[in-house]
Amino acid sequence: MTAETTKNTALTRRQALALAGGALVASSAAAQAASTGSAPGASNQAKLTQVRNATLRIDYGGVRFLVDPMLGNPGSFPAFPRTPNQDRTNPMVPLPMDVAGLVDVDAVILTHLHHDHWDAAAKAALSKSLPVFVQDEADAKAVRGDGFKDVRVLTPTTEFKGVTLARTRGVHGSPAVIEKMGKNIGLVCGVAFKRQGLKTIYVAGDTVWNDDVADAIRTHRPDVIVLNCGDAYVFGVGSLIMGTQDVLAVHKAAPQALLIGSHMEAVNHCVLTRGALQAFADKEGFLDKIKLPKDGETVRL
Repeated sequence: MTAETTKNTALTRRQALALAGGALVASSAAAQAASTGSAPGASNQAKLTQVRNATLRIDYGGVRFLVDPMLGNPGSFPAFPRTPNQDRTNPMVPLPMDVAGLVDVDAVILTHLHHDHWDAAAKAALSKSLPVFVQDEADAKAVRGDGFKDVRVLTPTTEFKGVTLARTRGVHGSPAVIEKMGKNIGLVCGVAFKRQGLKTIYVAGDTVWNDDVADAIRTHRPDVIVLNCGDAYVFGVGSLIMGTQDVLAVHKAAPQALLIGSHMEAVNHCVLTRGALQAFADKEGFLDKIKLPKDGETVRL
């Protein structure tokens, strides 16, 4: 064997060792990702799945969140009183996926505790050891009463696994609703998801357009805004959540943001359909800035 041949052989061996070491590192990273339920590079990924009604699965930087879980079978609770479609029980449509897959998450976020956001089926299906984030101590007490051990109150700067969860304010109804129902309608919140390198997602929650929503947009400058916009209606009182004009107001306040419509076509008192909102957005010129995912559909962000 010549000196030149020996040199080339040694170089080949070094290259082989380097390749083997790289493969080992890659294999270890893949194994670690599998053990945490996330894929390599998941820290730079975000996606949102519209489950049903206001229930969302948000995978954000490798952290899995379940928002406002209503997991019961169709017809598991009655129609809301004094509202349209009194002949329909709730939920009106089935879940588009298995409960077991839905509850495999890192944390749960509850914007408030109405039945269509936190039902008996969700309480039964979710692990009692999961972290559950709520808007205030009153809700925390109620959720602890449901048997959950790790209940945390959201703040404007809550941190969880590298994600900032910023509580935002909202009002669950038009001024006429608040005047007539007052505290009976209950307090609600939203939440802004933030992490360096990812788009900021603002889940507004059960609110109409108002100064709270405008302030959240100014403060967090979201890239994506999830709106509960089924225009849930109470006879003689008014709208409890956003309708077409509220959605338009949000678009005008954040014209560069992608809007995602949620809380539609699943409970009896929601009267605004996806088709009607799509037609409205087309007419008003912002159809390219809104997505209306079907139940079970995932939007990559």
